[in-house]
Parts: sequence; structure tokens; C-alpha cells
Amino acid sequence: MRTIALFIVLLSSVTHAAERPNILWITSEDNGPHMGCYGDDGATTPNLDALAAKGVVYSNAWSTVPVCAPARTAIITGMYPSSLGAEHMRSMAALPEHVKLYPEYLRAAGYYTTNNAKQDYNVPGGETAWDESSGRAHWKNRAEGQPFFAIYNINVTHESQIRKRPHEAQHDPDALTPPPYYPDTPEVRRDWAQYYDKMTQMDTMAGARLREIEEAGLMEDTIIFYYGDHGVGLPRGKRSVCNSGLLVPLIVYVPEKFKHLMPQDFTPGGRSDRLVSFVDLAPTLLALAGAEIPTHMQGKAFFGAPEIPEKEYLFGLRGRMDERVDFVRAVRDKRYVYVRNYMPHLPHIQHVAYQLQTPTTQVWHAAFEAGNLTEKSAYFFERRDAERLYDLESDPHEMHSLVDSPEHEDVLRRMRAKLREIQLETRDTGFIPEPDMREVYGNAVLRMLAQDDEAYPLELILEAAEDASRASKPEDTLSRLTHEHPVIRYWALMELLIDESANIEYPPEIRTQSREEEGAFRFYSKTENVDPNVKLSDLEIMLDADESPAVRIVAAELLARYGSRRQRDRGLQVLLAYSNVDNHHVQVATAALNAVDRLGEAAAGIAGGVAELPISGDNVPPRNRAYIRDLKAAIAE
Repeated sequence: MRTIALFIVLLSSVTHAAERPNILWITSEDNGPHMGCYGDDGATTPNLDALAAKGVVYSNAWSTVPVCAPARTAIITGMYPSSLGAEHMRSMAALPEHVKLYPEYLRAAGYYTTNNAKQDYNVPGGETAWDESSGRAHWKNRAEGQPFFAIYNINVTHESQIRKRPHEAQHDPDALTPPPYYPDTPEVRRDWAQYYDKMTQMDTMAGARLREIEEAGLMEDTIIFYYGDHGVGLPRGKRSVCNSGLLVPLIVYVPEKFKHLMPQDFTPGGRSDRLVSFVDLAPTLLALAGAEIPTHMQGKAFFGAPEIPEKEYLFGLRGRMDERVDFVRAVRDKRYVYVRNYMPHLPHIQHVAYQLQTPTTQVWHAAFEAGNLTEKSAYFFERRDAERLYDLESDPHEMHSLVDSPEHEDVLRRMRAKLREIQLETRDTGFIPEPDMREVYGNAVLRMLAQDDEAYPLELILEAAEDASRASKPEDTLSRLTHEHPVIRYWALMELLIDESANIEYPPEIRTQSREEEGAFRFYSKTENVDPNVKLSDLEIMLDADESPAVRIVAAELLARYGSRRQRDRGLQVLLAYSNVDNHHVQVATAALNAVDRLGEAAAGIAGGVAELPISGDNVPPRNRAYIRDLKAAIAE
């Protein structure tokens, strides 16, 4: 009986295979919509332009995260990485048991699934989720009559290839127009021309995959997607939470026989301004395959039925990028982009060693150091605003913030409110500092905490972080420093760190006391933004008693920056201890070394200890092994 039942299942699968589409995804790395079908006259992309001529071009597709591993995490799970504790670059967060990767759902629905070949997710399971994931994986290896899902990744457009030399430019550097925030130099133009050359090479490789489908006679049975994984691999593209870093090309071709699965705005050869996010790809894929969409997926299918409501907003995010700590969120509608920098004391473009290998980054930074940039171009290397608002219609390069524009007050309030709503709805875990994810909660416990208002009081935490980024509620700082929840204590300390414009001064009544006198310094702001009742001695107590590594790291940085000689030495020693990967996970050590680097000359007393720090060991996964090395090199400069 079991043999007969299995035969019936297989026969049913073959019978219905013709009614279900094959699905092909072609992806490319580190490129924006710089293609002919997107109206770029300088681009040479004939194969994908031809696909667009019989498919639909999406003008408002966002990658969710502007760097590969967390962006792919959004795709493979159908969830925001910030809901999983998986937003930080190559953090490898454990998944809850009920969350599976989308190929597993497709396989259960009878599809043959192949990945050729990049995985690079921030969650485990990629090794076993596919029928095959390798450089040899191919849809041709499926059982006869079985529908397939196949993904091919093309990496010739990756940022490492844009700067690879020697290279003979095929596109004329002088005929192209780099974005206006770059200095117009030969190096920048050469990188920009090489990027266009790589786009042409990518298009040729995509064309080869399309011809395989044509030659097999499967074009009328296969739905085809092409998309890039995030913005261009140049500064202010990749790693940047704004439209230039999150906007990706997306082209979809649907054969006539499957037009009933398309929404009403799908017009072959046309364009769609529908808002689409990477978290939408997995549920869309399952809808096309006729599979049930799991309730935990946060994305919404944009194919699969004729009547599909459009999204009104997209959500973007950034956590740690390589060795540099950060925390940014963004939301956009069809016209405006709102960016929230929760760590505005950090520059937009940080010292990421891998990014600094690119000539454009080098000459742009050198021009900043020499004072040769305009104010709007120099902004990217300076302390950021807590909020930015851009009008993409009048300002497509996002150069002019409208936060202070009276005419846009209503837009600003609306976008702020929408961002807050999305963060609460998706249970944004990004407010939990990465050292605590590792050494207080543990990745597996984190998901449970995120759903528990008592264990993770997100509204209170969100309010504390918003105040910290604006240094706006000094009267709450002292009570937050003694709050029972470590994340609230962390953000209270961050407020003191972020408000650098105020610095620490002698209050009038103790102005004549010596800096070396214990307890003499208090946080005292010229703008009265910081609570003068918070004493440095309070922070010293936190070094001894606090359970949170993140709290201790920020307290140590504050003491090292502002304390008496003894307090400064204590703070530096705590930072040095947390920087040692023999005793702490690399993600903890990364946070500590970021603090040491920010201190600059104030950290000279531990320069020798930093130089002797180990860079590898059991606490350093292979994908993170460059972080300590690169931070040590930056500190030594």
C-alpha cells in the first residue's frame, strides 16, 4: 500500500507540474539600477534590457539591508533581520525552531531547488535547505516533469571587482557622470567606468542563463526574476541606509500562461512603481508555487493573485558593518526617505578597512582631510544628524535634508510615526547591543525575549534610544542609568556619549577644583541637555557591578574620555580586557575596540596592550577573522 500511495503522490506531482511555473532567479552583487532599461544611457545591458522589454521593471525595490549577508537573510527567511537578532554583518544568529528557510517550504511543495552558489546568510541552515547548493547546482538535474526553483548568483559586479587592477576601461570615464557627492577626480571616474564595464559583463553572464532556458524550450513555463542584492559597491552605495544604498534593480518576466498569478498593475514591457522589499521575495515565491505562506514571514506576496494591495512604506536598516558598530533605520514611501541615526556621533562613512581599498573612498576621504569638499559632500565623513528627510523627486541623490523645512513638518511627523510603528510591529531587536546578544542573552534566547514585553520592554527602550540620539531628555538620564533593564541603562549611557557637543565641564560651584580630584567632574552641558546630577563616579560603580558587557564598555569609554587620571586608567583597562578574544567573543571585542579607536590619543596608555591582542581563536568564527586585525591596524595609525 505504501508503494502505491507513493506512486500516486509522484504521479500527482508530475500531472500538476505543468500547471505550476518553474521559477528562475538571476542575482548580481553590489549594483544599483544602472541599466539601459532603467533609463541609464551610459549603461550597456542588452540581455536584461530585452528581458525587461517583455517583463516588468520595478522602480521602487529595496534590499532591506545595504550589505550582502543580512540582505540575503531577509530573502531566505522572509523576515527582517532586525526581528531575528541577525542584522549585524555575518553574525550567525540562531533561528527559532518554527522558522525555516524558504527552499525547505518549496521542497515540501514538490519543487526541485538549486542554489548556484552563494549562501552567505546570517542564520544557519543554508547547507541543508537546498536539494543542491554548489557551483555545479543546476535545474537540469531535477526529476522528469518536476517543477524547479533555481537561483544563480553573479559576482563580477562585486565591489572587489570594481577596484581590481589592471583594467582597461570599455566605457569612457569622461563620458559618464558620477554622483554629485563624489569629488570629480580621475580615480573616481575610473572606478565608475569600471563599474559600468562590470555591469556589461554581468549582463552577458545573465544572458547565458536566459539562453539555457530558451534552448530547453522552457520560456513559456518559467517565471524569471533578475535583481541586484543592494546598492553599488562604492561609498554611499553599499553599506548606506538611504535610497542609494538600498535601491536595487528588479525585473520580472511572466509567461502568458501564468498571467492569472499577476496583480493588475503587471503590464508586460511596462514599469511598476509598486513598493517591493526583499522580505517580500520569499512569500511571493511560495505564492507562485502554490505553497502556504508561513505566518511568521513578515513580507507580503506581490504576485500570486490579481488583487494584491500595495505596500505604502518600505523599511530599511543597518547594524554593524564588518568591524564598525552602527545602528540606523529608514523608511520610505514612493516619494520620501526618512533616515534615523541612533548613533549620530559616528560618521556616515566609517573607517571600514575593506571599503577603504577602493580608490573612490581613498580620494574622497583625502579630499575631506584636506578641506577640499563642499559642505554637503563633507557631511558623509562628519558627525551625522539624528534625522534626515529626503525628497526623491526633487533630490534623487539625497543631498538636501528637509528635517528643518517648515513645509515638510507633516511629512516628517508621518514618517517618524511610521518608522516607530514598524519597529514595534516587527519587534526590532537592534536596540540590544551586540555584546549583550552574545554574553547576556545568547542568540537563541534573544528571540524569546523579543516577543516578551516584560523581558524586552520595547516601547520604553525605543523612547530611551530616541532621546539618546537627540540628547533630548536630560531629566530622565539618571533614572535610566539605574533602571533594572540593561538595554535602558545602555541607552542612558549612549546619551552621555552621543552629546559630544555639550562635553563635560566644571559646574560653576566646583569650577576651581582639580580634575584629579575624585568625583569632581559631573556631566554638565552648555546647552543644558545633559543631566548635571550624573557623576563620573556613578559610571565607575557600573564597571564593577553591571551584568551587561555593553554597559561596561560604554561606561569605560566615558571614563576614559572624561574621568580623573585614575578613572581614565580604569576605563582603558576594562576596554582592553573586553578586546581580548581569548576571553570574549569577537563581536564583544569588536565593540570594545571601536571604543578604543574613538578615544584616539586618550587611549595611548594601552597602545602596547592593543598591539599584543590576539586576532584569532575559538571565539573568532572564520567569517569574522579580519575584524580584530583591521581594528588594531586602524588604532595603530
